[in-house]
Amino acid sequence: MEKDKDKDGKERLVEYLKELHLPAFRSSYEELARQAQQEGLSFEQYLLGLAQRECQERRNHRVERLLRQSRLPLEKSWPALDLKRLPAKVVQQARTLLEGSFLDRCENVLVFGPPGSGKTHLLSALAQELVRSGRRVLSRKCGLLVQDLLVAKRDLKLSSLLKRLAGYEALLVDDLGYVQQSREEMEVLFTLLAERYERGSVLLTSNLPFSGWEAIFKDPMTTAAAIDRLVHHSVIIELNLPSYRVEQAKKAKQGRPSDANEAASGAEPGKA
Repeated sequence: MEKDKDKDGKERLVEYLKELHLPAFRSSYEELARQAQQEGLSFEQYLLGLAQRECQERRNHRVERLLRQSRLPLEKSWPALDLKRLPAKVVQQARTLLEGSFLDRCENVLVFGPPGSGKTHLLSALAQELVRSGRRVLSRKCGLLVQDLLVAKRDLKLSSLLKRLAGYEALLVDDLGYVQQSREEMEVLFTLLAERYERGSVLLTSNLPFSGWEAIFKDPMTTAAAIDRLVHHSVIIELNLPSYRVEQAKKAKQGRPSDANEAASGAEPGKA
């Protein structure tokens, strides 16, 4: 009879926890109850442990959701970033940005450098850490973002898209200037930058210095206005480094015996 009451009580408890949307409570209450009994914990300490587990699981699920929404390349993470390769000033700037308060001030982060210098990895790694701290970030290649804006403008939905993008604390625009855009394409991009000015942060990579931006925006006045809005509240990072991919290719080549040596040893070129 007592066992039936216990079973009935557990079933009702599970139903209540489902209704209250407390999945971690539901999956953990028995385990933590045994632990509390073994360690002589008070009821308050037992409830505290359950509440902590529920909150942690909710935080984890939220971060997973934000990472999916961010479209960030997850392989370009902070642990995978080769900090030894970066100048000391850049490392210091990046570590300061990790704290995230620049987002509250709607400041921009502009990273310049030649192709392969690590601009995208640096900003993607920074953005991932911001997401893991609960910030909302969206990453888009500049060309793809511009196409999204053009389609929205054509369908008379540009204001709706700009409003949706405004919901992100940081917008990572990768590879500005890598592919030349038309004047119409640059007009919608300028509209986005003007809309985010002092309202949300822009994280931007470009292989062109400001002096070459007129080739992007096609017009001196538009170019000056775009630069002014981006630079006014910003952190500028310069990665004047050789291509990481070229460096890796050279190291890989140096690590292989030459074809001539391989041929002399009787091996086929390129095979050990």
